[in-house]
Amino acid sequence: MLIREWMTKDVITVTPDTSMLKASKLMKDHNIRRLPVLDGKHVVGIVSDRDIRAASPSKATTLDMHELYYLLSEVKVKDIMTSDPVTVYDTDAVDAAALLMENKGIGGLPVVDGSGELVGIITDHDIFRVLVDFCGASKGGLQLAFMLPDKPGVLTPIFEAISQNGGNVLSVLTSRGKTQEGTSHVYIRLHAMDSEKEKALIENMKKAMPLEYWMDDEFHCNRNC
Repeated sequence: MLIREWMTKDVITVTPDTSMLKASKLMKDHNIRRLPVLDGKHVVGIVSDRDIRAASPSKATTLDMHELYYLLSEVKVKDIMTSDPVTVYDTDAVDAAALLMENKGIGGLPVVDGSGELVGIITDHDIFRVLVDFCGASKGGLQLAFMLPDKPGVLTPIFEAISQNGGNVLSVLTSRGKTQEGTSHVYIRLHAMDSEKEKALIENMKKAMPLEYWMDDEFHCNRNC
């Protein structure tokens, strides 16, 4: 999954000399939380709604409206932005960007091409879109959860059982986090099925497979959930 396949391409940007008031209005008008700061076509900073809140006067200020507006109009993006922000390339992997955001505690990364020019931005919202798409959550259907040995071939009998019972796989996700050593969590989502076929499939899985739980419209536990 390349970043360029999921990033936001039509990026709203500002320059270092853009006023803080204008940057704030752009964020509100476009319902976004951060703006890359460009010098020409190259990223020199990023300014967020948090930066603007931190630089804004307290509600307890004794300044009148004219003084307040004057002071705010004098504050430029360059005065409050994060200089030399972390960036990623459009040919980097989405999961690498997600890991970088998690490790750095940031919600968005400017995306540049090989020449260093801004071509997009990827944010936590884009990462959520990736997760929803790859999970197939918007398609509904039946989700099966297994705890399996972490070794080759363990999924083969599960896929065979699904096929034999008329199931059609929509997505498969695995995780080795929060499991015992040598095991993996496996989550398989199937396309929606006829209720009788779904019931038969579940019964066969419960008897022959290490099924932990399943979910359709409700949560159903098969083991010590």
